[in-house]
This record gives sequence, structure tokens and C-alpha cells, in this order.
Amino acid sequence: MADPSGARKRDAESRRAKAGRIAPAGGSGMPDLDRLIHERVRLGIVSALAANASMTFADLKRLLGVTDGNLSVHARKLEEAGYVACAKGFEGRVPKTEYRLTRAGREALERYLSHLDALIRWSRAGR
Repeated sequence: MADPSGARKRDAESRRAKAGRIAPAGGSGMPDLDRLIHERVRLGIVSALAANASMTFADLKRLLGVTDGNLSVHARKLEEAGYVACAKGFEGRVPKTEYRLTRAGREALERYLSHLDALIRWSRAGR
């Protein structure tokens, strides 16, 4: 029998719309966390670049303790989102890749930190 109210369809659409977002259960109206930044390595990259005007690939790799491939993939995702700018060049004959946080990246990090702060306040209020 067909669902005349369309409730099933709305529920499915709601689940699809929420996919990819992280929020506390219970529909409290808490803000969603930015999944792009929430991942450990990407959060490390954005945080390091927020504290420094720019950093090289080698510096980020050493700081975060990740492999070349891992850092490259995560940095590219941030670059594609417009959160990080990448400049490639040479220092002598040695290739040098340098990253900096864009305005959009800084704003995204600020939103992320505000959301975390709100989540902490929300969870403490429940005690």
C-alpha cells in the first residue's frame, strides 16, 4: 500500500541530507561539524597552517608524522575545497611545495572550532 503522507520519502530524504555530517543524536539543533576538517590529518594541516604563515610539505609531514602519500591526498582535498593554497617551486634543484591557509580555510576552521565549543557546552549541560 502506498504511503499517502509521504513520510517514508521525507525520512529517506532527511537521512540522505544528513549523510556526511556529524552532529549529536536527538535533534537538538546543534551545528554540524565540517567533515572535511574533522578528519585527523586534515585538522592537523589546517591547525598547523593557522599557527604559521606557511609550511612546506616536508615540515607538515614531519609535524604530523604521516607518509608522503597520506599528506598529499589530504592536502589535495583541502586545496580542492579552497581551504589551502599550494605553491610549487624549486629551492636550487630540489622541489619545494609550500602550503598556506586561505581566508576560506581560516573561516572554516573558526566555524569548526565554534561548533566544537557548542558541542562541548551542549554535552556538559546534560549532566
